[in-house]
Amino acid sequence: MGNQQSQFEALIIPHAPALLRFARRLSGSATVAEDLVQDALLRAWRSVDTVRNHANPKAWVFRILLNTWYSEGRRRSARPVEAPLAEAARVGQASPGDTSEMMQALGRLPEEQRSVLLLTVVEGFTGQEVAGMLDIPAGTVMSRVSRARAAMRASLSEEAAGEQKKAGVGLP
Repeated sequence: MGNQQSQFEALIIPHAPALLRFARRLSGSATVAEDLVQDALLRAWRSVDTVRNHANPKAWVFRILLNTWYSEGRRRSARPVEAPLAEAARVGQASPGDTSEMMQALGRLPEEQRSVLLLTVVEGFTGQEVAGMLDIPAGTVMSRVSRARAAMRASLSEEAAGEQKKAGVGLP
């Protein structure tokens, strides 16, 4: 048991803040994210002896979190959303540099695009690592990232245009 505990603390616990950040952005709710990370860490604890078979413990625990998120999907869809993504920015849970508009644009992305964008751009996983986590081809990962970035740019451009229109900028 002691070896399992020390292995868990050394290989998995350092990734807990990144897991929580990812879960908040994925779910849009601090409460859901905390529950999701807790469930994922419990599952990781139960299987920590298998992490030795994986080259990247961070990718391994993120995959557990994603599998937990997907397996909870039916229950999630039956419950009301507890907080919009924009609330995370308002209550200081978003990372520095995040804005309400960015969080809203992220929230409008389809889940498959949002998850690959967060994993590659925010968490720094390679396309190959994300492909392994999601059991999809690396080309599909890169395609989803590209579509997600384009959708984010379009959404943020629309948001900026709407703000300019409200402010009366550019009107004759």
